[in-house]
Amino acid sequence: MILVEASSPGFVRGRKLDKLGLRGQDTSELFFEDCRVPASNLLGTQEGLGFKQLMQKLQQERLVVAVASIASSRRSLDDTIRYVSERRAFGKTIAQFQNTQFRLAELATEVEIGQVFVDRLLAAHVRGDEIVAEVSMAKWWSTELQKRLTSQCLQLHGGYGFMMEYPIATDYADAAVQSIYAGSNEIMKVIIARRLGLGD
Repeated sequence: MILVEASSPGFVRGRKLDKLGLRGQDTSELFFEDCRVPASNLLGTQEGLGFKQLMQKLQQERLVVAVASIASSRRSLDDTIRYVSERRAFGKTIAQFQNTQFRLAELATEVEIGQVFVDRLLAAHVRGDEIVAEVSMAKWWSTELQKRLTSQCLQLHGGYGFMMEYPIATDYADAAVQSIYAGSNEIMKVIIARRLGLGD
């Protein structure tokens, strides 16, 4: 791994890509055509260890994604509870309908369960425990929860949920990528299965 400064000859930042979600973070094409940087820009002590260095931090990266997914889920849930407590239909608030109450009770329970699991893994990570399987479980489960929760919360907002002026619309779009980066959820299941002694 080598640090490349933006002023390096041969480095060109391409166009900004138009993404579905996470629009507050720039994502663009990067080109390194005949780009040269000094050897002192090497990260680490020797060449050829870049992939290994990245692999060593995957557990932490996936745990960060799980933390972010639970935090985002909790905020989306809180926003939705506030919304249904104010929005009225058929002479009462949406929160007074049993369907709304049951749906939000289920989602609140899942967020709490996810929070407890992620908190346990954070403590284990700080201790230096080897928790590859558990972190893979947390990344898979929490990101799927985030996608499902934002979808159901958007539904409870009705047509307003489809309007970008409501935070739930952004939350819904942002949730889509969580199960893809830091290793797709399909990869998480492969890791879990192998740690269970299944497959290759």
